[in-house]
Amino acid sequence: MPVSSLRWSVTAFLIALLTLVPVLVILSAIASPDPAIVDHLMQHTLPRLLVNTFWLMAGVGLGVLLLGVPLAWLVALYDFPGRRFFNWALMLPMAMPAYVLAFSQLGLFDFTGPFQTFLRERFGDSSWVPSIRSTPGVILVMTLAFYPYVYLLARNAFATMGRRALEVGASLGYSQRAGFLRVALPMARPWIAGGLTLALMETLADFGTVAIFNYDAFTAAIYKAWFSLFSLPTAKQLASLLILLVFVLVWFEQRSRGRRAYTQAGRGGRAARLPLKGVAGWVAAAWAALVLTLAFLLPFAQLCLWAWRAMEGEWTGELLGYVGRSLLIALIAAGLVTALALALAFAVRRAPYGMTPLWARLATLGYAVPGTVLAVGVFVPVAALDNFLIDGLGRWLPEGTTAVFKGTLFVMLLAYAARFLAVGHSAVAAAMYRITRTQEECARMLGLTGWRLVLALHLPLLRGGLLTAVLMVFVDVMKEMPITLMTRPFGWDTLAVRIFSLTSEGDWERAALPAVAIVLAGLLPVILLSRQKESL
Repeated sequence: MPVSSLRWSVTAFLIALLTLVPVLVILSAIASPDPAIVDHLMQHTLPRLLVNTFWLMAGVGLGVLLLGVPLAWLVALYDFPGRRFFNWALMLPMAMPAYVLAFSQLGLFDFTGPFQTFLRERFGDSSWVPSIRSTPGVILVMTLAFYPYVYLLARNAFATMGRRALEVGASLGYSQRAGFLRVALPMARPWIAGGLTLALMETLADFGTVAIFNYDAFTAAIYKAWFSLFSLPTAKQLASLLILLVFVLVWFEQRSRGRRAYTQAGRGGRAARLPLKGVAGWVAAAWAALVLTLAFLLPFAQLCLWAWRAMEGEWTGELLGYVGRSLLIALIAAGLVTALALALAFAVRRAPYGMTPLWARLATLGYAVPGTVLAVGVFVPVAALDNFLIDGLGRWLPEGTTAVFKGTLFVMLLAYAARFLAVGHSAVAAAMYRITRTQEECARMLGLTGWRLVLALHLPLLRGGLLTAVLMVFVDVMKEMPITLMTRPFGWDTLAVRIFSLTSEGDWERAALPAVAIVLAGLLPVILLSRQKESL
């Protein structure tokens, strides 16, 4: 291997360590279990966690399929009133973090909320309304939050097929319904499976929603073990079990991605959509409107109303401090992750063989790992490093020093980098693929080499991808709750931490103002996605 290629491969390996180290630290808990901790978990914790996780995964999985696939089919294949609006608007729930949707839905539909209050005032009783503070309630909220993953991928698959699937079905004597079930659905299965896997990963990784609903799940149990029971080993054991579940989903997602082999011939995807006229068209529009209203419009309207009521008391220097810290850490993390993503993309470009592609794939594995797991996985080696430095350099450190890196922004940034490198790398790598070898050869013929080549050719052509990476990572860090909550320095509260603190006390109105700020920031990537798909 040439020296230059070796340097790029080593660079990719070092970047991959950001994810590999915390993941291996967590997995080491499986290899060396503490019998006392395992016995305690088996008797008091694991059975409940496993049962709750099973029902949560089953319920959310079924829910996102029932919402995402039919909506995608309607929008991609049919014309009905409002279709162009619903085409992009049905992705708006992606802008609202699940934990924000959770407390807004609780405020709307709980016993003291406006919905049940109206029923009592109008009919004198609301006891027949199912309680939202239940397992079905958690499943419903997560379904509304995560169905866009299935909707987006399934819509793209159905739109790519155009009417070809129905035409094939018609040639076989199938009705439109049978053509959908027997032709279109099997052809779109890999995309649907990919969207389902992403939704289930988000379900496993969710911390804020289960904490707000007081629902026993792995992420909440990891947080309680560390910060309530002060048992990092217990948190580590729970994290190791959760990461095994995540790896099963990653394997399933990779399998589903590998089967995507639909080939479009000609311009079949541009064929005219089938018109839905009369009652059928309005029923389709009403169904899309109902989902959008429950998943985004109604909760966001409630947040805005609460925020307006709490504006006078909450619009203080303290809130501006939360905003400032959120913006600062998001900007720093976005810059760091984008720089690492750029280096990783160059490494794959310059050494596209050997171990480099593997290091790149491992480096981007962190997005599939829940934030609570990464927080534990980063903290453990950093704590060990601190102990080593204090033992070896104690005489040169200030008296009473108990930490060097623990409790600093450095740890939080490491966890952010591991978690969101995949987001930045996907945008930068996609832009890098558009730069052809011919363009590079022409630039070298003009005498451009090394950094001059990068500055004159690559950076201008990568500008769009770099901007997208910065924006996507910025928004994800703004919304990230568990990593911030578990690794932040003392007093470094952000908007997400503020929301957690207030919702833990049931103070929905005061939590609404920082929640609205996060939702508005989250609209940016949704707008980007919708603009990229305007032609669908």
